[in-house]
Amino acid sequence: MKVGSEEWTETIRSCAATFGIAVDREQGALFARHARELLNWNRKTNLTAITDPAEMALKHFADSIIPVQWLPKGARVLDIGAGGGFPGIPLKIMDPSLSLTLIDAVRKKASFLKFVIRALRLEGIEAHHMRAEEMAGRPEFENGFDVVVCRALSALDDFARLALPLLRTDGLMIALKGNITDEEIEAARRSGPEGLHVEVSRYVLPVLNAERGIIIMRRNR
Repeated sequence: MKVGSEEWTETIRSCAATFGIAVDREQGALFARHARELLNWNRKTNLTAITDPAEMALKHFADSIIPVQWLPKGARVLDIGAGGGFPGIPLKIMDPSLSLTLIDAVRKKASFLKFVIRALRLEGIEAHHMRAEEMAGRPEFENGFDVVVCRALSALDDFARLALPLLRTDGLMIALKGNITDEEIEAARRSGPEGLHVEVSRYVLPVLNAERGIIIMRRNR
């Protein structure tokens, strides 16, 4: 299988369908372009350790779009530590109504994000070389997002600590992770305000049989 081929795109489409998500031809083509640009940049700069075609299709793209079913139409979304653009850019491709901001503390990753946004001709999306702590100190971003997403942060309580100052009162925090323990979930619950609701959806990525999970955190109104 070659990255960007019809077989590669069909791998994403088939996996997404198992979660009730339909990927059309135009969306598949944008995923393919994103993946090819990521590999091109990765030859010179370390953007991702995942370069196997099947793993890229499933772990980078199919896994990234699963949270789309939780995102309100037209939501203002922040992706913390977006790296190669995941999960933010695939989510934007699936729902163009989203207003998306990507941040990464590593300059070369932020540069790639800006490049790929231009290459894919995406609108309503911006990328910044910035840490979440820095963003929280700027009035234009404070409590400004409906949803904050991240993938593969080391600990849920760290994510909650970073996301809460940037989130509207009734906003959502969505984390994509592999191994999720009950202890980690409880630590995240304790790290937030009183009444923080934590919901966990566990699933297995087809073909790779990789155990994954989506953690959705919100303040109880």
